[in-house]
Amino acid sequence: MLSELRVRDLAVIADVTLKLAPGFNVLSGETGAGKSMLVDALALLLGERASSDVVRPGAEKTVVEGAFDLSPQSAARAVADGLGVDLADDTLVIRREVYPEGRSRAWVNGSPTTVGVLAQVGAALVDLHGQHETQSLVKGEAQADILDAYAGAGVERTAVRDAYARWQGAVTKEADLRGKQDEVRRKADYLRHVVDEITQAAPKVGEDLALEGEARRLANAEELGRLARDLETACDQSALARGAKALAALERIDPATAGWRDLLDAAFANLQELGTVARDYAAGIDADPERLAVIDRRRDVLDRLTRKYGPDIPDVLATRDASARELDLLDTAELDLRSLAEDRERASRDFLRACEALSAKRSAAAKRLKKAVNEHLPSLGLGGGTFDPGLRPIPNPQSLGAEAVSFEVELSPGMGSRPLARVASGGEQSRLMLALKVVLAGHDRVPTLVFDEVDQGIGGEVGGKVGEALARVAGEGHQVLVITHLPQIAARADHQVVITKGARGGVATSDVHPVDGDDRVREVARMLGDPDLEAALRHARALLRTASETSGTRGGTSSPPAPKSPRPTR
Repeated sequence: MLSELRVRDLAVIADVTLKLAPGFNVLSGETGAGKSMLVDALALLLGERASSDVVRPGAEKTVVEGAFDLSPQSAARAVADGLGVDLADDTLVIRREVYPEGRSRAWVNGSPTTVGVLAQVGAALVDLHGQHETQSLVKGEAQADILDAYAGAGVERTAVRDAYARWQGAVTKEADLRGKQDEVRRKADYLRHVVDEITQAAPKVGEDLALEGEARRLANAEELGRLARDLETACDQSALARGAKALAALERIDPATAGWRDLLDAAFANLQELGTVARDYAAGIDADPERLAVIDRRRDVLDRLTRKYGPDIPDVLATRDASARELDLLDTAELDLRSLAEDRERASRDFLRACEALSAKRSAAAKRLKKAVNEHLPSLGLGGGTFDPGLRPIPNPQSLGAEAVSFEVELSPGMGSRPLARVASGGEQSRLMLALKVVLAGHDRVPTLVFDEVDQGIGGEVGGKVGEALARVAGEGHQVLVITHLPQIAARADHQVVITKGARGGVATSDVHPVDGDDRVREVARMLGDPDLEAALRHARALLRTASETSGTRGGTSSPPAPKSPRPTR
């Protein structure tokens, strides 16, 4: 719920902190005191477009902050988590700044964000009914969500979504395979050429390096033979024989040198082996021009393959294998396509069955919802109006089902139904929304409901009925915030705040004052006509007493304290 709203330098508001409580909250005050400005400020937090003319004259910027207490199961928490918003505790703080040139900035829990993110988070936090565009119930997809929740069609809705995903997955697989088949057909000749060319050449991994070494040896055969013979000649053991005689003489004089004998013997063996290897290598060197020509031709073949399909022989072989697999597709695609077509048809039938089950629940729920809402309209001053949650079949069913849900209203007989979003006045629209909220209170996940202009064009007994309806919605676990001039509505509230306007520094300024006890009696008396008339005071006490007795609470003569929550930072 919204626990605190702070507004600085917005129109007639200099610096106001509005603390709100759970349940039914009322904002009252003289016309022009700035009540609707607070709703405008809240709309800015919910992502509504900012206008430069909201900045208070002479101020650097407008600042609006709101602190929201989130329950563990709240939809706003899920939305915030999905958007990556850091929720260190159960409080969400939104801040928005608007500058005179029209630009604005926004933060959520201290992190910069966009107006689009504000709109997504705000839609799960607050429903604002009046002249603003943040009402969830005027959006088509939200209307489908509300009707399905009212119908208890969560299982059917999930079944439609999952069946649609399976059907579309099968359609995509079939289309992909057909696309691949067509592509292979177009390049089949080329693929066969690739496979044949590489298969006939039969390159082997490492063959190119081996041929390179052999070609180098053949091209330098004469020089290699000469050098090998020179090495063999250098392996003369006569010097080592003289060394053996010297070592024998050393041993006779100093027996400690006897260990050198192993080193000398190893030198004899290594030198002998090196000479043998050099002699054999020289004998094996053969300048064979024909073999060199064969190697050069083979190297040309391998070079051509690596340039076309390489850069290396493993890449060439991989290209051959991939081309062969693509050609195999021509032989297997038809069988696979038949299997995929069967899967697609089966998924389509499952999807249509799921849509039929959802449509049946929606149809039955739409009738119940129409009857329930229309029963409330006369008591809310809309006696000539009718509400109809229409179901319009769509040509191509989607993941939301086989029909579009459209809440439509006819306010005057014979004028025809129109979508809820196009209802004429803010007051009528607010009361229509209220009728819906009364019926849907148990299914609506938006915790805070704000009604502006709900009392427009009504009074007396109807005002009392509207107050009862608002109290009923608040009693279903919602926080309700209402701007009203009607004492019949104000008396039903759990918490009342008065907006007053004065002057500060020569500029009109609004202030807020929570009222209870005698102060609240006087405010209700003022709303009745005159706070100083004893008759008005008696009437005010009677309204508050009746509201208290009806609601079973202290109702109207005192207000619960605002909940403790972290205050938004400046």
